[in-house]
Amino acid sequence: MRLPARLVSLTAVTAASALLTGCFASTGTDGDAGEGKRIRVAHMQPPRSGLSPLSDDAFKLSRWSTAETLVKLDADGNAVPALATEWEQSGRSWTFTLRDDVTFHDGTELTAQAVVNSLTKAAAASPKPRILDGVELTAKADGDNRVTVTTAAEDPLVPQRLSSPQLSILAAKAYQGKTVNPVGAGTGPFELTKVNGTTSATLDRYDAYWGGKAKAPGIDVKFVPDGTARAAALRSGEADIVEAIPVSQAALLDEELITEVPMPRTNTLYLNTDNGVFKDASLRAAVREAIDAESIVKGVYESRADVAEGLLGPALPWAADLRSDVQRAKAGKADGQTVTIGTFTDRAELPEVAAALQQQLQKAGFKVKLDVREYANIESDALAGEFDAFILSRATVLDSGDPAAYLYSDFASDGSFNISQLADPTVDKALKKAGETNVGDARRKAIVEAEAAVLGTDAAIPMLHERVIQGDAAGVVDAAHDPRERELVTVDTYVK
Repeated sequence: MRLPARLVSLTAVTAASALLTGCFASTGTDGDAGEGKRIRVAHMQPPRSGLSPLSDDAFKLSRWSTAETLVKLDADGNAVPALATEWEQSGRSWTFTLRDDVTFHDGTELTAQAVVNSLTKAAAASPKPRILDGVELTAKADGDNRVTVTTAAEDPLVPQRLSSPQLSILAAKAYQGKTVNPVGAGTGPFELTKVNGTTSATLDRYDAYWGGKAKAPGIDVKFVPDGTARAAALRSGEADIVEAIPVSQAALLDEELITEVPMPRTNTLYLNTDNGVFKDASLRAAVREAIDAESIVKGVYESRADVAEGLLGPALPWAADLRSDVQRAKAGKADGQTVTIGTFTDRAELPEVAAALQQQLQKAGFKVKLDVREYANIESDALAGEFDAFILSRATVLDSGDPAAYLYSDFASDGSFNISQLADPTVDKALKKAGETNVGDARRKAIVEAEAAVLGTDAAIPMLHERVIQGDAAGVVDAAHDPRERELVTVDTYVK
């Protein structure tokens, strides 16, 4: 039964709200803005790498409209102009013409050499940004306002790759030390002025923005990993925009304050194929047969999710039309084998999913231990293969708008996010074919064939496709509701 917000435990609300007390700056009006207040944002995950754009922190910089890329993606995943106004391909090379009159937040001009510097740093990074997995990329200035990007092999996805926030273009000052520091170095409508570790960040409007003055005078960000606290921040008026409200909290909020956004995001159980119990394909198959995803969707997500038929969900409707039966191994018997499943607390539903899986797998004959931590404290162990299984909420088109990059990153032998430790020649061949096929129907067919190759190994068992729930206070105007999680506060967003 759904409870009205007024019946929420006062103690629970007070405790959660206390986590946010004093964390947002004053929301006084700004005389030049016309629309007034600073925007207070409660983010789910704190920075992992000091807001370096070469990490997943890049998507925070993008969501705050402080760092920009050469191109953007439209709703259909097509590349459209951003810092570059046009581009043309010649074999392995793509030449991009830069927008005029763009300045970085430190006052320096956007030049071809500045673009080359940013792209070269990204291409040489270790680890590489996911979007460059399997891609050798070089950039060269062609005069003051043109940049030629060349890949080792002809790549039809270069423009889409360059839309990834991990390939943001920053001023030279950002690259002075051993790490990349984005403070005061972007080109967007908001300048990042201060970062307080993993606690908060401050951004002020950049009045010289090439796309026109932002309607809000600034953004005050608080990192709030606790989902109940984020929901309480919206309920109490402590925050204007709240990321990723847990399903369990959504029913306690005014429906007019929340928006469900269908996500190209799949909740997947990754199984370690390199060592431990699940090196045995028959035991991976036993896990697949033991999982009851529908009960998880109903019980944990309160039917605010979709049961997975594959790795690619309803946000990519063409996948279902192209999908065919997958050949898989027969299930073996668990016989009391002990396994450890890891996951993280940042997405409030995942510990509940882990508990449900523990029961389902124990019923199938496994002994199951759980290891649940904050994501920042568990990612390195997951990538190192320290778990028998790992539950991950994974965006499937986050970087390029094309799922081939995600599939390569997660399942290629040399993929940078290969939690399953998968090294399968058939999968590698299918992934290579998908990556090399030109954009269009043929590429989509190759992508679904690569998905089938992965599913055939049972290295990853897709369970459900998520819908993110975003909270916007009553006075918020034109906040972005972006299924790719690239935009949140834009030049047009403000608080009445």
